Amino acid sequence: MIIDVHNHFYPKAYLDAVKRGTCVARTAEDTDGNLLIVYEGDFNIVHPGHRDAGFRLEELARNSIDCQVLSMTTPGVHIEESGFAIELAREVNEGFRDIVKSSGGRFEAFAALPLQAPERAADELRYAVTSLGLKGGTLFTNVNGANLDHPDFEPVFSTAAALGAPLFFHPTTPVPSDSYLDFRLAATVGFTVDTTLSISRLIFSGLLDRYPGLKIISSHLGGCLPYLAERLDRGYSVYPELRGAARRPSDYLKGIYYDCVLFDARAVAFAVDTLGASQFMAGSDYPHQIGSLEKARTVIDALPFDEATKSGIRSGNALRVLGMA
Repeated sequence: MIIDVHNHFYPKAYLDAVKRGTCVARTAEDTDGNLLIVYEGDFNIVHPGHRDAGFRLEELARNSIDCQVLSMTTPGVHIEESGFAIELAREVNEGFRDIVKSSGGRFEAFAALPLQAPERAADELRYAVTSLGLKGGTLFTNVNGANLDHPDFEPVFSTAAALGAPLFFHPTTPVPSDSYLDFRLAATVGFTVDTTLSISRLIFSGLLDRYPGLKIISSHLGGCLPYLAERLDRGYSVYPELRGAARRPSDYLKGIYYDCVLFDARAVAFAVDTLGASQFMAGSDYPHQIGSLEKARTVIDALPFDEATKSGIRSGNALRVLGMA
């Protein structure tokens, strides 16, 4: 069994809003006639898998993926005007509920949150989990340039911790974005940089000490975090400025969860060895160009671990973290 915790879908309400021209995000077409969603720093090609649940189910069957936990991808509702974003998040999450209900267990979902209004984002997370049956919420690694360790975002974290609901951390373009606007560097480099920065700030700010049961799922194998763990620990041992955390950074990293969306078995194996096999789950980044349903499966197959360990990464860890029967 494979549960894919990192993949993306645009519910109809979101696509309709962007097409109407009422959003900061806008539509365009590329030279091949593909629909694009464009925002500052990057764009996404809207593949059939982004918007057609039936098409996606056929793709899952063809690639032997049993279940996906759907989430909104960039740019998210947080770039929109606050009042509109609150309404749009609700419409998106009700769309996710409908897709989940009609999928026969093949889909679950993380809620979209109006993060520019943190109190309302916390309310939406609570509603999405307790009333709509969604599994948690999606946080972007910065909110219009604001860092997530800012006290304004505390209601989102406290609500997630109280609910026992995972927060799926997905990167967005770092701010300032100037260095990432060429060569698709936002997607290939900037996203991993922003993930690394965002979670490091949560550690050193002491936020993870205030919410020790908080479940964080960090996308793209945690960015650079598995490979910087020793350096972060070394910095913690010599820099007083890092003592906002009660423990070594690597201790916190071993309590965070990660998807395996870096399709090189050597890199994944190092991360698993460093941070623990119980913390890793399958992910595809489907249907982005840079994602792959096939590689989500084959990278786990290629890991140099026993079958029990690989079975946990394929599905067992996700069943536990997400509270799925």
